[in-house]
Amino acid sequence: MASMGLTTLPKYSPRVGPKHRRPGSRSALHRTASSDTDYVDGDAIVPSCDAWLDNSKTMSYTGGASTSTDDVSAQVTKAEKEKEAWIIFKNEILRIAHTLRLKGWRRIPLGSGESMAVERLSGALTNAVYVVTPPADLPQTDGRKPPTKVLLRVYGPQVEHLIDRENELQVLQRLARKKIGPRLLGTFKNGRFEQFFNAITLTPLNLREPETSRQIAKRMRELHDGVEVLLHERENGPGVWKNWDQWLDNVGRITSFLDKELEKTPEAERRNSLAHAWKMNGYVCGVPWEQFKEVVIKYRTHLNNCYKGHRAIKDRLVFAHNDTQYGNILRIRPDDEKSPLLQPANKHKQLVVIDFEYAAPNTAGLEFANHFTEWMYNYHDPVIPFACHADRYPSLEEQKRFIRAYVDHRPQFPQASSTPRLTPLDTPSAAATPSLLPTTSSSSIVDFMLDARYPGGDWGAVEKAREEQAEQQVRELIEEARLWQPANSAQWIAWGIVQAKVPGLDGTPVEEEPGADEFDYLSYAQDRAMFFWGDVVQLGLVKLEELPEALRARIKIVKYL
Repeated sequence: MASMGLTTLPKYSPRVGPKHRRPGSRSALHRTASSDTDYVDGDAIVPSCDAWLDNSKTMSYTGGASTSTDDVSAQVTKAEKEKEAWIIFKNEILRIAHTLRLKGWRRIPLGSGESMAVERLSGALTNAVYVVTPPADLPQTDGRKPPTKVLLRVYGPQVEHLIDRENELQVLQRLARKKIGPRLLGTFKNGRFEQFFNAITLTPLNLREPETSRQIAKRMRELHDGVEVLLHERENGPGVWKNWDQWLDNVGRITSFLDKELEKTPEAERRNSLAHAWKMNGYVCGVPWEQFKEVVIKYRTHLNNCYKGHRAIKDRLVFAHNDTQYGNILRIRPDDEKSPLLQPANKHKQLVVIDFEYAAPNTAGLEFANHFTEWMYNYHDPVIPFACHADRYPSLEEQKRFIRAYVDHRPQFPQASSTPRLTPLDTPSAAATPSLLPTTSSSSIVDFMLDARYPGGDWGAVEKAREEQAEQQVRELIEEARLWQPANSAQWIAWGIVQAKVPGLDGTPVEEEPGADEFDYLSYAQDRAMFFWGDVVQLGLVKLEELPEALRARIKIVKYL
């Protein structure tokens, strides 16, 4: 839902890299294009180079502040080494910025990275993200603006198994044509530079605020209507299943290893190590991998049957963000009191959604399911940032408020797609979902038909019919979100498993303890699996009494309706 539809936004600023690191050579870097700025067929060419940025010693959230020559650094050895690592890191950033010719950054002399400020941002779960600020005392040059802050994204070590970077860059190029999302400034082997927005990141509590929730829904609608789903994307089907299918072999390999590790560890020894914290709660997926996989297959068949086949699902796809957690939503801070963003009609456009790594075609219901699930998380919790708090799932009224704002919003695009027409399925199943059939226009055609029914000018009846139709759409989209919730959970369970550093697997030390700032991906996957099981039980695909006792004790069931 990212920065959706920034077409009218002024000039404000705001879960596949190579498998092996390049040697620390100081030789010149090869680059293509220029950041100051080349165009082909109206598209800006994003410069790239073959550098590899090592951030392994700068993963803390402090240490990157700028320093001056008169700093007294009588620190202990550890602090000295950390300071030296940050200086090396900043000089490497500067060297890559020079190579990519980021606008204004070549005015900063090579080797003077110590004078820059680099701050790691918290909350990013896939990558390490830094704000890079040029030196405050950079000499002024007549007629030339100083370089601006940039956002630096360094890809995570396990991400090559999850994200197709070439496809991601193509998606970002498509979004750039619509002025959606941050501008891409340059790429290198294991990361990229992006436009920095003068903005604040939302918090978990912000998602629950009625007005903010409506604004997010409007931005979501603008993305869905503003970016066309390409023919080959539609034929490939929902992105959630494309991810699952691509990740499946690797997930199965890792999870089968974890299952065996659990089974050979005596119960009394499962609490002895932070590196094996997941063992305290049993199988990562709640049951052995093969059993979990079979339930996903059963659910997937049920999902297709609800739509009476793949074609209806493909026709329903919209271009979705698929990761609308609070940390991916920013609120722009307008530069002056006359900013168009302060006008009531534009206030929702203060919201910018970032991180399009998982953007792909999906149903609107999947997008809603993902967003509603993110209400349950606080990735900044000092104790259990991985936990899924089922009691925080939005209430029915909160779901209605969000989806009604989505349905009512009418973004203007030259060639916009539209919210599909919704008609109920003729099936008696309580677990059924609406049949979601696309139309060419959700506003003009429907409005025309409604007006035509009342040629006598009975506008009260017209408005009543419109209201009934909108309420029907809201009800059906809520049902669709519920139906796609297990698919969304299955994807993020797989994501957590692939992201994890698994002790004893692929050369990882058996007893390596996690770092202080390290996210517990396995516990995330395990806790999310409890939510998955709650959903498939409610859909009638699995009986609660058939599940193992340990799983029944931890299952998370949300009463959606």
